[in-house]
Amino acid sequence: MKSDSLKNGAQNAPHRALYHALGLTDEEISRPLVGIVSSYNEIVPGHMNIDKITDAVKLGVAMAGGTPIVFPAIAVCDGIAMGHTGMKYSLVTRDLIADSTEAMALAHGFDALVMIPNCDKNVPGLLMAAARVNVPTVFVSGGPMLAGHVDGAKTSFSSISEAVGEFNAGKITEDKLREYECKTCPTCGSCSGMYTANSMNCLTEALGMGLRGNGTIPAVYSARIELAKHAGMAVMELLRKNIRPRDIMTKDAIFNALTVDMALGCSTNSMLHLPAIAHECGIEINLDIANDISAKTPNLCHLAPAGRTYIEELDEAGGVYAVMNELNKKGLINTDCITVTGKTVGENISECVNLNHNVIRPIENPYSETGGIAVLRGNLAPEGSVVKRSAVLPEMLVHEGPARVFDCEEDAQAAINSGKIKPGDVVVIRYEGPKGGPGMREMLNPTSAIMGMGLGNSVALITDGRFSGATRGACVGHITPEAASGGVIGVVKEGDIISINIPENRIELKVDEDELQERLKNFVPKTKELSGYLRRYAELVSGGASGAILN
Repeated sequence: MKSDSLKNGAQNAPHRALYHALGLTDEEISRPLVGIVSSYNEIVPGHMNIDKITDAVKLGVAMAGGTPIVFPAIAVCDGIAMGHTGMKYSLVTRDLIADSTEAMALAHGFDALVMIPNCDKNVPGLLMAAARVNVPTVFVSGGPMLAGHVDGAKTSFSSISEAVGEFNAGKITEDKLREYECKTCPTCGSCSGMYTANSMNCLTEALGMGLRGNGTIPAVYSARIELAKHAGMAVMELLRKNIRPRDIMTKDAIFNALTVDMALGCSTNSMLHLPAIAHECGIEINLDIANDISAKTPNLCHLAPAGRTYIEELDEAGGVYAVMNELNKKGLINTDCITVTGKTVGENISECVNLNHNVIRPIENPYSETGGIAVLRGNLAPEGSVVKRSAVLPEMLVHEGPARVFDCEEDAQAAINSGKIKPGDVVVIRYEGPKGGPGMREMLNPTSAIMGMGLGNSVALITDGRFSGATRGACVGHITPEAASGGVIGVVKEGDIISINIPENRIELKVDEDELQERLKNFVPKTKELSGYLRRYAELVSGGASGAILN
């Protein structure tokens, strides 16, 4: 065992003295030391129940013969951080989580790890750390929130976000807005639609790093506690078999995750996180691979915000494994990949049938023959941009209109709220990329305002920032190169015509090439006075197209 070098022999008596200071017995010290990485806190609704998950994991590890030892990981609630300076600190925590977990795990010589994330950046951050540390590791999340109910219809976080736009447009009363506020998020857990947290927890199953149900069993169900105990037991079996994260997260497993991503209609943030996770595994993927996979992968699910079904219903319909089994009917899943169950993907999914064809479409009758995410290129985004195609209204799949240009989210939000954005416009929000933000803020408030004010069928929004998984509409993010790096988005002028063609994967600034080159020749990107971690992050981070990894 890895920890033996810290525990055995006379030379390690000082180490053992400190283990005894923790209250560990000789019997506990002699067993494998399993780090339990708990992202519990009292500010993120998706993490407030993780203390219960942690206790269950510890019990599972102990029952299987290990010694569980808990240490923490930080977490930011994207919803609470939304729309202000706090959102600059969301994506950047992914690397803080990975770095600090790597430091704790290697400094203390753990033999194995159980990662307990839930919300947006914890999942990819801990997957990145798992690849770096590369000791046997299992993931078990805190689980998704149950949907809310307003007027007999199910609701989720996107419902309250869009209700603000409806209120500002005079479509609902203040009392109705208050009802949405009080009923939209009724339980603990990650917000109930196919937003970033649930996307990444579902993709953890597809990668093979989480047990069945990791992405879908609701946070408040007792089955989630049982899952946590099984995760604790499973990591001990992985330790005995010496199955490690890089054995599991192979190139084929990454492709499986991308395929499931397209079928589920996951958040566009997955196009930041999967490349970053792959990079930590020594695998380089680019956005073109996403389009190749999307071209042959049917979209089987329209979960909120794309549709009216929620994660709890995906769980009841058979969960991620049932989706994978549908995809496997056309040979779209690599079934030979090993997983944390100790079995292959094929063995895991073989008996997992689709129990509700209204939630998971049969592969013979998909929502579309192509996947839920599209990567667009053109002179406006020569290195790529990303849109959640499955959440775009049919009439907005092709759109052309005048640019309405804003150098920050707040200015765009003010213009939308005051009625200055008109049907046909293309809202451009720049200097919100990884470097320019810095931190690549999510644009949920502007996109929700556009939908809530009834402009979703006539207004597009593009940005070098990114979007919440709760965003729907013709919203193109991750435009690379970003404005702060000298990208074309930085020289777009008010009234320029922008063309978006999602079926053809194109996004173009319709400006004469000679004029465009003249603009770029004279372009000096705006800069911001930065300090602390954001300054270091801005100096090191790559573009959105490569996953916003730190160089």
